[in-house]
Amino acid sequence: MFKLISLNSNYNFIGKRKPAIILSTFLILVSVSSFFIQGLNWGIDFSSGYVVQLKFDNKISINEIRNTFEGNDINDAVIQSFGSNKEVLIKLKEDSNFNKESINNFLIKSFSNENPFKIIKLEFVGSQIGDELREKGEWAMLVALLSILVYIGFRFEFIYGIGAIIALIHDVIITLGFFSIFQIEFNLSVLSAALAVIGYSLNDTIVVYDRIRENTRVVKTDKYDNLLNNSINQTLSRTFITSLTTMFVLISLYVLGGAAVELFALAMMIGILVGTYSSIFIASTSLLLLGANAEIREND
Repeated sequence: MFKLISLNSNYNFIGKRKPAIILSTFLILVSVSSFFIQGLNWGIDFSSGYVVQLKFDNKISINEIRNTFEGNDINDAVIQSFGSNKEVLIKLKEDSNFNKESINNFLIKSFSNENPFKIIKLEFVGSQIGDELREKGEWAMLVALLSILVYIGFRFEFIYGIGAIIALIHDVIITLGFFSIFQIEFNLSVLSAALAVIGYSLNDTIVVYDRIRENTRVVKTDKYDNLLNNSINQTLSRTFITSLTTMFVLISLYVLGGAAVELFALAMMIGILVGTYSSIFIASTSLLLLGANAEIREND
C-alpha cells in the first residue's frame, strides 16, 4: 500500500478533474436536496427535550435501558454511563408518551419494577435554547470560513483563499449531507466535528497550496496543469499517511468509545475522507478554474 503512495508518484489528478467535478456536484446536489426535503435530524441539543440523570440501586446496562425505552416506542433516546455502572445520563426528545408534568411518572413506571432508582437531575431544554444554539453554531461556521479566507488571502494570494473556501464548503455540505440523508442525529458533538473537519481539511489544502506556490517560483516554463499535478504528487505521501493514522484513531473511538463520542467519530471519519479527496481534486482544480495561472504569470 505504501509503495503505491510513494514520494515519486506521478498520478494525473488534474486530468481526472471532470469526473471529480461531476461526482462532487452530484453529492452536493443530493445533500442540498436532502436539507430542503427532510432537513437534519436535530438532537436534543438543538430541539426541545429532557436531560435526565438516574442512579439505580443495582447495576444496569445501557442496553437494558434502551430496550425498556424501545418497548415504549421511544427509539431515539441518547443513553450513556455517568461515572459508574449504576448511574446513567439520558437525553429524551419531547414525546407523546410524556410531558413536563408526567415525565416523572413515565420514568417510575418504566424502571421501578425492575431496578429501584432515584432521579438525580431532570432538566427541560426548551426549543428557544435549541434555536439559539443552532444560530450560534451557524455563526461559528461562517466566522471560521471568513477567517480562513482572510488568512489564506494574506499568506498566499486572494484567489488561493477563494479556492480554499470552495473546498471547505464542499467538505462541510457533503459531511452534513450524509447526516441529513440517513437522518442520523445531529447534536453538538457533530457540530464540533464539522468545525474540526474545516481545520483538518484546511491544513491539507495549505500544504498543497504551499507546494504549488514554491513550484511556481522554480518551474517557469511548465504547463500549469503539470505544475499542479507535480505539487499534489509531491505532498501525496504526507496527505495519505496523515489521513490514515487519523482514521485509525477515529475508528477506535467509534468502535470502543461508546455513545458519548460515537457521532463525533463518525462525522470526523466522513469529513476526513471527503477532506482528503477535496485537497487532492477540488482545491487545486478550483485554482485552475479561477484562473490562478494567469494571475501568477502577470505577477512574474
